[in-house]
Amino acid sequence: SQELCRALEQDHVKLQMAKETVEQRTQELRKEGELLHKNLEQQMSLNRDEERSCQILPALPEKKMVFKGLVTNKEDTNKLMLTPLIRYPLLGGSALITFEKAEVAQRIIEVKEHMVELSYGEELEELDRCRVRVQAAPVDILLPSALEMRLTQNSRSILVSDLPSLGIAEEALLDKLELFFSKTKNGGGEVESREFLDGSGQVVLTFVQDGVAELLIARGHIQVSVGKGKYKLKISPCMSGDITNLQLQPSRCPRTVLLSGIPDVLGEEPMRDALEIHFQKASRGGGEVDTLAYVPAGQQRVAVFTEDAG
Repeated sequence: SQELCRALEQDHVKLQMAKETVEQRTQELRKEGELLHKNLEQQMSLNRDEERSCQILPALPEKKMVFKGLVTNKEDTNKLMLTPLIRYPLLGGSALITFEKAEVAQRIIEVKEHMVELSYGEELEELDRCRVRVQAAPVDILLPSALEMRLTQNSRSILVSDLPSLGIAEEALLDKLELFFSKTKNGGGEVESREFLDGSGQVVLTFVQDGVAELLIARGHIQVSVGKGKYKLKISPCMSGDITNLQLQPSRCPRTVLLSGIPDVLGEEPMRDALEIHFQKASRGGGEVDTLAYVPAGQQRVAVFTEDAG
């Protein structure tokens, strides 16, 4: 009976340990889920802000095209190809590290917790070495899987591009353009409004009367006298676009790892160097680092993800 009691006690201890292990793993998964949910919410907020800011579709620059042997299926002819440019909120006390090989990133994520040594040097005693504990997690971002847009042409507006660099103020250039396009002998008419599109070097002109914009757009280009020079400007339709349907799906970055819980104990550059030294060591499960971005505690930045051409 004593042996039976000891066996039951041992089984009870094993069950208790198994229960604690399951509870610990459950807490870890809950924390990972909360972190992922928080990152996705911040990313969706950034995406909504950008969607609200994109209202006018600027004219695309003219490009020279050449056929280099690529043949696609007939079903692909109606597809719109998008180049993703994803903005990801990077909180203070965290870092993004991208390795040259995906398998290295996977090893780092599987370990989860890493002791990073900040003081390197063989001459240091064990007590003089400084270490910090950081957590490694995968990076999940939202990518568009379906996009529908409704484009509307403004019947009384034109988009003027290929503007010269005259070294004068924007308002002065707008005055000269309004003066030229308000004359009927130039094919224009009375201008209702004019505005520069931020960062595009293009101008939107809106006329009072119908039909003026249509005739100018049909010409495609127009010779404009500005000062002592003459410049060939491009005239395009002015389009406004609304996103009618945008579907997103989560996607995991195979070569990038999110490091969090980094204490503010070193300057930005020394901490970045210490992290890169640690995670490029093969003995630590690391490998060649492609890039690393570190944000000190108390700050916040936005990381930009582009398509992985490699």
